[in-house]
Amino acid sequence: MTDDAAPGLPDLRASDADRERVAEVLRDALAEGRLDMTEFEERLEETYKARTYGELAPITRDLPVAGVTPPPVVSLHKEPVEEGSWAGRIVGGEGSSAWAVAVLSGFQRRGRWTAPRRFNCFAFWGGGEIDLREANFAAGEIEINCVAIMGGVQITVPPGVEVVVRGIGVMGGFDQRETGVPGDPGAPRVVVGGFAFWGGVGIERKKTRAARRQEKLDRKAAKRELRSSSRDDEGETHRRILEDHKDLLHGHGLGRGQGAGSGPRDERRERRYED
Repeated sequence: MTDDAAPGLPDLRASDADRERVAEVLRDALAEGRLDMTEFEERLEETYKARTYGELAPITRDLPVAGVTPPPVVSLHKEPVEEGSWAGRIVGGEGSSAWAVAVLSGFQRRGRWTAPRRFNCFAFWGGGEIDLREANFAAGEIEINCVAIMGGVQITVPPGVEVVVRGIGVMGGFDQRETGVPGDPGAPRVVVGGFAFWGGVGIERKKTRAARRQEKLDRKAAKRELRSSSRDDEGETHRRILEDHKDLLHGHGLGRGQGAGSGPRDERRERRYED
């Protein structure tokens, strides 16, 4: 990010995806020798502490790639990701991030990002999170290669994605629970491989927060409708009971042509007087 990355919007809140883009620039700079380890760690810490574009901009100002970072597209309305529209999420290209390293630390890839055809990650006494629920895909099949040594990597995929696990574990392992679950037509295929030693790679199928929130709202609306319908049914039942009760009283009373005080006792009393 640079001063030009968010013109006129220095106080706009940055997203997790914005921080990850800056972190990726720092990792590339470390690999190219533009930053030493101390500078990299200091800037990475500043990146994850940053809350606005104005705080992110100075972190990569002196790096050559900072000048070509495209400005963010700002929308006041967050559009939910439709899990079923897979054709729009397989976008091609190289992907926004191709590798990640966690040594006594952690890494995250989540939010709106493009998963490449092959993503390599390494965790040593650290952990990583790869969340594909809101991600786009560079191809219909992508591979995630994980090496976890006394560390772990957690992979989260959206419903409908096919998962194939080919990793090897020694005193560790790869989660196999999602293997064999068929994917939706046109959905991408995620192949998870690599090696785990005293570590593990977990795979979880989970809906996005927006989807879960919408389901919760739908359930509440259905319950309200059910309660309203139940109250209407109870009211109708009570009305029918009252009408039946009135008919019953009418049948035992005025319906037989008897007065309010007439009855069997009055008839016996009249016969006694006549005798």
